[in-house]
Amino acid sequence: MSSSVYQINKGINQSIEFKGLKAQYIWYLGGGVVGLMIVFAILFFIGIPSILCVVFIGGAGSVMVFKIYKMSHKYGHYGMMKAIAKKQIPKNIKVYSRRIFK
Repeated sequence: MSSSVYQINKGINQSIEFKGLKAQYIWYLGGGVVGLMIVFAILFFIGIPSILCVVFIGGAGSVMVFKIYKMSHKYGHYGMMKAIAKKQIPKNIKVYSRRIFK
């Protein structure tokens, strides 16, 4: 068996990047793969034919990888957290009393 050697690129003050994925998206992809393996096992033990399980998990895995790479390229290292934080900021503040302005 030949062993593969993967390069992990990390410069000074740079986030980890692996095969185009940046920072936390590596963990999201790993968690998604583990989740898909669990779903495959459940479907297989229920009695669904294995070819249908493979087709379903293959399709779901392809969609998952595509979405995670898309988020990684769109948001980068901290961008998704910033986008979520920006959505939590209220658009306006209603004040029903002038008491705080006195």
